[in-house]
Amino acid sequence: MTNPFDDENGTFLVLVNDQDQYSLWPSFAEVPHGWTVSLGASPRAAALAHVEENWTDLRPLRLRS
Repeated sequence: MTNPFDDENGTFLVLVNDQDQYSLWPSFAEVPHGWTVSLGASPRAAALAHVEENWTDLRPLRLRS
């Protein structure tokens, strides 16, 4: 059994939480409570590019000045 988070050919959502942290999420899986969709179903490479472009400070929002 393969891990759906590692599927190079999978389709992913990009999620963001209230602390402005991002996550790749398999598009077939339910979005967990506390997360919202930042980018709709996309190829893995596009989803990763979206995360790299938008998540410029890895610290949780509450720790930023």
